Amino acid sequence: MQLLVFLLAYPFIWLVSKLPFPLLYLLSDMVYVLVYRIFGYRKKVVRANLKLAFPEKHHDEIRILEKKFYKHMCDMFLEMVKTMGMSVETMRKRFHVTNPELINSLAAKNRSTVLFAGHYASWEWLLGINTQLTPQPMAIYQKINNRYFDNLIKKIRGTYGTDLIKTNESRKIIAQMVAEKKTFVLGIASDQSPMMNRTRHWAKFMDVMVPIHVGGEELCKKHDLVPIFLKVKKLKRGYYEASFEVISENPKEVADYDISETFMKRLEGSIREAPEYYFWTHKRWKHRNKVPKELAVL
Repeated sequence: MQLLVFLLAYPFIWLVSKLPFPLLYLLSDMVYVLVYRIFGYRKKVVRANLKLAFPEKHHDEIRILEKKFYKHMCDMFLEMVKTMGMSVETMRKRFHVTNPELINSLAAKNRSTVLFAGHYASWEWLLGINTQLTPQPMAIYQKINNRYFDNLIKKIRGTYGTDLIKTNESRKIIAQMVAEKKTFVLGIASDQSPMMNRTRHWAKFMDVMVPIHVGGEELCKKHDLVPIFLKVKKLKRGYYEASFEVISENPKEVADYDISETFMKRLEGSIREAPEYYFWTHKRWKHRNKVPKELAVL
């Protein structure tokens, strides 16, 4: 069954990857009508998240943000497929990195880095930054149940040379890279909600107390990796800009959880600047009612 689903979907995926950008975005407009207006994909979740994050906004403002988000989401997923047919030159033009020298200069000093990124703007095109960096690019990803689609996603995300490592293998592989004195840049999407049985820290995100991931910070502290916030802006349809911001060059000297909280605060700043580019279909605040009593008043 997995193979059948993949074989039925792949011709469409291939065709989308070959579309010129004007036709790609025309298709995205049509997909938006289906996803938002006809099927209402996760509309209740999106609306609830927006109301929770922006309680001061009027009903009409929430609806405007909601529509903008769905249009962006459709663009972004078709852009991910388009990666299969994009040249390095096109990627660099459409996903511009303002300061790749920051990562490269750290690598020249034998310092490996961890990029803390959120599901904001275009995280699928983030892998295109690797064409401008000198250290070995790596990214942690969650395996997809359908192995055929999993292989396809790995192929798409590995287009520009990124080594994808599974979540449950990441600590072992990073330790091995460090032991072999290999310089690398590791990308982690750190804004999703951790499972409650793995929660070790709570912090405010969009003024709501939630559990946060701290695995990236733990890797930085254990192996002396430099934590970097990856700030992304959407300039216009199909064009993005990314900048690297050092959180600390001495992670072992930073108080526990400060790196993780700094990342969340900086991501929140990006969200408040342009909320429509955050991935609101995630149930990011689903554990907010389980906050420990001693933290509830913070």
